[in-house]
Parts: sequence; structure tokens; C-alpha cells
Amino acid sequence: MKLTSKEYLKQLHRLDALINSDLDELNQLKQLALSVPSPKLSGMPSGGHKQEAPFANCIQKIVDLEAYINSEIDRFVDLKKEAHDKIMQIPDNGQRLVLKYRYIHFMKWEAVASLMDLSLKQVHRLHKDALNNLDIK
Repeated sequence: MKLTSKEYLKQLHRLDALINSDLDELNQLKQLALSVPSPKLSGMPSGGHKQEAPFANCIQKIVDLEAYINSEIDRFVDLKKEAHDKIMQIPDNGQRLVLKYRYIHFMKWEAVASLMDLSLKQVHRLHKDALNNLDIK
């Protein structure tokens, strides 16, 4: 399936959001690992089974999630560099700037218009032209 220029650039924001979601999950796991579990006082002797510390499973999940997040960050950095390089091939400075503000810096349309001292309509026109000039092959 071939992505449109807009879909290609939107990948950055989605991947960034996924990484942030994973980082939130990682923080929750770390908090869970730091919490002290209540002791199990059944009065019954344990059957001689050596039990693993309750936080050990959580620690392994943290390690695995950190490795996954690092690989996703690497992928994000590579994709962002690739998108930046493609944007920089557009000859028009205004078109390049709109795409950089919107897709590299994740800015809202109003902020882009304000920084460029243009109306929203002008920014959207530049955006449309820029997407048409973006070569994502």
C-alpha cells in the first residue's frame, strides 16, 4: 500500500504518541516495582518451594519495555531524519517551512500561521502545494 504524502508525514506524530504512551506504561511499571507488597501470613508453612521475589517479574517487564522503547525511538529518529531530508528537497521556502512546523515540530495550524505571519487560508494553501511537491518514493 502506497502512502500519500500526508499519511507519510503523519507517521511521525503517531509514532511519537505511541512512544509517549509506552513511556507512561514504563513509569507505571517502575512505580509498581517500587511498591512494597503486603506479606502473606497464612500461618501455613510453605511447601519448600523457593519463590521468586514478587517484583522480579515486574523488573523483567521493565527491561523488555525499555528495550522496545529504545528500538522505537531509533525508528522515530530515522523516520524523522528521512522526512526532514525529503521536505528539504522542496524548492519553495514557505512550503518547506509549513511542513517542518506541522510535521517535524508537531505545531498546530494556528501556531504555524502566527509564526509565518500568514492567514490560516494561506497556510493551508501552502500546505496543499507542499504535499503535492513532496517526493515520498
